Amino acid sequence: MIVSNSETGRARAVKEIAQGNLVAFRTDTFYGLGVNPFNAVGLSKLALIKQREHKPVLVLVSEVSQVERFFNRRTKVFEALSARFWPGALTIVEEAQMSLSEELTAGTKTIGVRLPEREAVREFVSLCGGALTATSANATGKAPARTATEAANYFPSIMVLDGGEAQSNKPSSVLDISSAPSVRLIREGALTFTELQKALRDVGIELLANDQSATPNHHR
Repeated sequence: MIVSNSETGRARAVKEIAQGNLVAFRTDTFYGLGVNPFNAVGLSKLALIKQREHKPVLVLVSEVSQVERFFNRRTKVFEALSARFWPGALTIVEEAQMSLSEELTAGTKTIGVRLPEREAVREFVSLCGGALTATSANATGKAPARTATEAANYFPSIMVLDGGEAQSNKPSSVLDISSAPSVRLIREGALTFTELQKALRDVGIELLANDQSATPNHHR
């Protein structure tokens, strides 16, 4: 079911989230599947509908201070990266709060968080309590949903908030800083290895590529 991205539509979507249901919504990259990351029922529904392997789940936050609900610490590396690239298409992976569900961390003891670039996305996440999951709204092995119709075709049983067509051709870049000063690029996306490497060199850290890391991938 597709609903318009109007005040009424957003209110209906927020209600769905509050009830532990899933809502597909346009992020700053593609469409994602949103549930309250602290709602066990919602997380179980997300795992069931995605039928994904045991992998970590990305979380979007409405403002930088929300990371304290997920990260076990805020390091100088995080502060430098968030100041430079947030809001933006950078997912930062850090040591997770021990209280977080394993449905989110997949047993990695880490969590990937992003502050979206689009103000409309941040506002919607804020209405939902300040944090939402945003794993990609697509069936396993299929292309990410770029429109509300594509998301609805993948998942006809859930509400889709129509935010228009995605403007990005690339997912977020995923950077693991949980073992800093060893920092690894898990996925190169909208931000390139070179851009991230330069930012890290400014704080005296060398960036490692994904093939030098054994860290599990954090998908959108």
